[in-house]
Amino acid sequence: MDSWDEIRTAYQVARMGTVSGAAEVLGVHHATVIRHIDALEGRLGVKLFQRHARGYTPTEAGHDLLRVAQGADDQFAQLAGRIKGRGQDVSGELVITSLSGLAPLLTPVLSAFRQEYPEVVLRYLTGDRLFRLEYGEAHVAVRAGSVPQDPDNVVQPMLRQRSGLFAAPSYVARMGLPSGPEDYRNHQFVGSDHDTRAPFNRWMWENVPSENIIFRSTDGRAVNLAVLEGIGIGFLPQWEACRYPDLVEVCPAHPDWEAPLWLVTHMALHRTTKVQAFLSFLKDHAKDWT
Repeated sequence: MDSWDEIRTAYQVARMGTVSGAAEVLGVHHATVIRHIDALEGRLGVKLFQRHARGYTPTEAGHDLLRVAQGADDQFAQLAGRIKGRGQDVSGELVITSLSGLAPLLTPVLSAFRQEYPEVVLRYLTGDRLFRLEYGEAHVAVRAGSVPQDPDNVVQPMLRQRSGLFAAPSYVARMGLPSGPEDYRNHQFVGSDHDTRAPFNRWMWENVPSENIIFRSTDGRAVNLAVLEGIGIGFLPQWEACRYPDLVEVCPAHPDWEAPLWLVTHMALHRTTKVQAFLSFLKDHAKDWT
């Protein structure tokens, strides 16, 4: 069949569950994704997906086709990754992914790395979605939380990110500071939008009345900015809080608020010259992070 692009598109729609998600992974317009799906269904004479308000769900025929497509896509991605990373020079494309909240830490490192290795083209992908190393979506991932479990990945501890509970001077001038946990009901907080994966977020939802968390966001950077703007009391990484000496620490940091960071690479590319050069460079710079 001469429709591999269409099959690959259908596979990504099934994996992501939405047209927009597949379009982002494939780097095409969402209209192209829809056109590929319609053309493939027309050629096969069956419906591969049930369309609904939340996205696309594979039909029985879709599952049959996609099981084959997944195996083929995996093999092509791993082959492409090995070919891209095989060279002995530190050059070509290097893809790094992390949560967006780590961008202020990682971007200066990426800049310095590019100065030392001018033949490298850097792609820095951020967001909550886990980019799949086994599909060749990234060379190096910096991940937070529990240790990643994929057996095909090489996982190395990077550091434990310490966080503290802070208030901006403008908030303190307006509301003062809580005298203790029993006083939290008289104060305003900013935090994640019901995301309790990070230990400090979990602590807030367990210890602060929900009605007092008056600013919530799914974007960690937005939460940090809300603290700096004085909207309410909230958590900041210690390395970021150090940049704002006027911030007031509300209470002593608790060890349970710490979150481990991990360096993750796929075993097929882990020992390539380019990846090893970046890992060594990043670890060396991370020694100065608090």
